[in-house]
Amino acid sequence: MGNAHLHSIHVHPVKAVRGVTPREADVEPWGLAGDRRWVLIDDGGKVVTQRRLPRLALVAAEPRPGGGVRLSAPGMTSLTVPVPRPSVTVPVEIFRDKVEAVEAEGEAAHAWFSSCLGIAVRLAHMDDPATRRPVAPEYARPGETVSFADGFPLLLTTTASLDALNSLIARGEYAGEGPLPMNRFRPNVVVAGTLAWAEDDWSRLTIGDVPFRVAKTCGRCVVTTTDQDTGERGREPLFSLGHHRRLGGKLVFGQNLVPLSRGTIRVGDPVGNLE
Repeated sequence: MGNAHLHSIHVHPVKAVRGVTPREADVEPWGLAGDRRWVLIDDGGKVVTQRRLPRLALVAAEPRPGGGVRLSAPGMTSLTVPVPRPSVTVPVEIFRDKVEAVEAEGEAAHAWFSSCLGIAVRLAHMDDPATRRPVAPEYARPGETVSFADGFPLLLTTTASLDALNSLIARGEYAGEGPLPMNRFRPNVVVAGTLAWAEDDWSRLTIGDVPFRVAKTCGRCVVTTTDQDTGERGREPLFSLGHHRRLGGKLVFGQNLVPLSRGTIRVGDPVGNLE
């Protein structure tokens, strides 16, 4: 375990679309800086993700200075969207939560995404992550908040566990779908140098100098079956997770983290204090 280190960092500026893999990232109380601060909503204010529109996997979002994003997708002219100025908020329904957010200014971003996806959607930004959305109370400490991530500030996976899962897939009914890349799981931090499934037993850890607590294992959904390069869906990894990684009615892979302080993490940082 002494060789555990940060293998890669993943930031997704817009929830459900492709992100970036920086060499370092600032850790804020609600997640990595810039991660999932933007979200798409439909006419009813409900969040739109790859669960509903796997085509979102083909859209890329790159962070811009100040928190804006540069959008690109096959067949679309790229578009840069700045952070909206303070304005009237709109309600966003994300799973069981109701969150206030500020829509992108003008109509360019909304029209861009609507044209790309073939349905009417609007792009919204979480203006104040310190107050807008608390972490699920059954797993939270007082005052903990989260961006538009599924439920927790960061998601951790390990290369050893992916290797083990791919070995299970290779022996299964849908072996032809493997091996799967890590981007199927859309993590924030990927750790190398551990044993397979070691993260199941962690309750806290440090990455470099930044401490985290482990809130809960991550239950996986249909998004993991979506090829992030093509938007096409298969049966894996849910088929194999269902046979080998079922916990409390959930199919699990990875751990949800909550930062215990601010700081900066860098690829290659030691991962320690694993307990």
